[in-house]
Amino acid sequence: SRLNPTLPGILAHCRFGLHTSLLEGINNKIKVIKRMAYGFRDDEYFFLKIRAAFPGIPR
Repeated sequence: SRLNPTLPGILAHCRFGLHTSLLEGINNKIKVIKRMAYGFRDDEYFFLKIRAAFPGIPR
């Protein structure tokens, strides 16, 4: 059937309920953090800043 290729995406949406607007907001916030961290060479610190920006989202 034509639904088979999209079925995993539909089920994931039902299970997790994330909307693209939420994901776009997260992506934009990460972009801002990345711009502010321009020139830093420490990737670990960059990812620590991202985790600190989203305290309610578990790893």
